[in-house]
Amino acid sequence: MNEDPTLWENIFPGNFERRFGEVVADDVGEAVDRACGVFRDWRDTSLDDRKKALAMCRDALAESKEMLALLISQEVGKPLREARLELGAVVAKFDFAFQDADLYLADREVTDGPHPALVRSRPMGPAAVIAPFNFPIHLGHGAALAYLLAGSPVLFKPSPLAANVAAAYGKIMNRFLPPGVFQIVQGWGSTARTICLDVRVRAVCFTGSLPVGLSLATALASDISKSLALELGGKNCFIVCADADLPAAAEAAADGLCLTTGQRCNATSRILVEESVETDFLEFFRKALAKYVPGDPTQEETMLGPLANRRAFDRYKHLVSTPGKWLISGASDDSTGYFVQPAILKTNTAKALGDEEYFSPVATWETFSTTEEAISLQKSDVFGLTASIFTTSESVFAQFSKELEVGNLYRNLPTTFSPSSLPFGGMLLSGNGKPGGRGFARFTAHEQAVQWRV
Repeated sequence: MNEDPTLWENIFPGNFERRFGEVVADDVGEAVDRACGVFRDWRDTSLDDRKKALAMCRDALAESKEMLALLISQEVGKPLREARLELGAVVAKFDFAFQDADLYLADREVTDGPHPALVRSRPMGPAAVIAPFNFPIHLGHGAALAYLLAGSPVLFKPSPLAANVAAAYGKIMNRFLPPGVFQIVQGWGSTARTICLDVRVRAVCFTGSLPVGLSLATALASDISKSLALELGGKNCFIVCADADLPAAAEAAADGLCLTTGQRCNATSRILVEESVETDFLEFFRKALAKYVPGDPTQEETMLGPLANRRAFDRYKHLVSTPGKWLISGASDDSTGYFVQPAILKTNTAKALGDEEYFSPVATWETFSTTEEAISLQKSDVFGLTASIFTTSESVFAQFSKELEVGNLYRNLPTTFSPSSLPFGGMLLSGNGKPGGRGFARFTAHEQAVQWRV
C-alpha cells in the first residue's frame, strides 16, 4: 500500500513545463494543539469583533482577486474567466456570512415562556474544513467563515492539487486573524482523515467523493456529539421536455457539461431528452459545444481548460473507451497538458458508465416519452444533488418538483447554477442534510437554552 507523500511538487496541468515550489505536509497534532490553544480566546471574542476582523480579510482578498484567480488557473487548470468568478464569489461570501451570523448566531430573547430566557449559540470547538480542488478557495471558504463567525478556530485542509492556492489564501486571511485561529494544513488523504478523527476537533465539513464521505461517517459514528457535514457530489440530470426552448436548453446543457471541464459536483452528467425533439435538440447541442475548445486556461478566450491531474485524465480515457453508441466520441491529448473534449454516450441506463461521478466533460444521453418516465429515469440514480428541467409548462415543472429528490432544482437554468445567496447541498447519497452555501451557520454552533427566575 502506497503512503501519502510528505513532500510534493505540483505542475501546471495545462503546460507540464510549468512547476510550482515544493509543498511539505504539516504536522496535524501541532495544528490541532494550536487550534485548541486559541479556542477560548476566539470563543470569547464578540461576534461584532469577529466580523470586523473578517471584514478586513474580505477587503484584502478583494485586492488580491486577480493574483489568486491566475494562481487557481495555473495550479488546477480552471479557465481564468471561471477563476475570476470564483474569487468574486469568495469576496461576496463574507457579507452573506455576516447576515447569516446575525440571523442564526446572535442571542435570541424568549419572552413567551414561564421565565425570562434566551437561546444562545455556543461554538463547538476546533473545526476541520476539507476542501476540494475544483473550487479550491470558494467551497471550503464558505464553511470556514461560518465556523469562524460562530467562534470556532478552523483547520482548513485544501486539496493537495491546490496547495499553493491555499497557501496564498491562508496568508491573506492570517494577516487579520489571531495566530492559530485559521490554519492551512497541507497534506493528502491521510492528513485529512487524521484531522477529522482527532477527538479534539469537534466539527467537520467535508466536500468530496461518496466513498470517502461514507468512510468518514462510519469512522465518526461513535462520536455522536461531533458535527459532520457532507457534500458528496452527484450525477445530475438535465431534462429537456418537448416544449422547451431548444437553443437555450442546448446552451445550458453545454455549460453544465463543460464548465470547469466537467469537474463540478453539480455538472451535467445525464441528459434526458423527450423523444419527439431528440434529433433537433442534438443538432442545437452540437452547435453549443463548439465554443468549448481545449486550450491554455490562463488565456482570456479559453473556455475549456485541462483536467486537473493524470488520475483524472486516465479516468476520462477509461470512460470514453466504454463500448456503446457514442453520439459525441470525445478525444484526449496529453502531449503538453491534460486536455480532453466533451463526450456523450447514448444509453438506456444511468449505470452505463458506472456508479461514481465522472468529473470530466462526459455524460450519458437517454430519451423518454412521458413526464412519469423522465421522473423514473432520474430516480434510478443514487445521487440527489441538482436537476434542471427545461419546459415552458408550470404544471409540468411542478410535477417534477414534487417528485425529484434533489437539493437544488432548476427550471430553464443549467445544473451548475448555484448562487451564494441560496443553500447548496444534496439529498440521498449527495449529502447528509447539512447543506453548505447560504445558511450553513445553522450547523456551526450548539444551541443553549438559558432561563432564570427573577
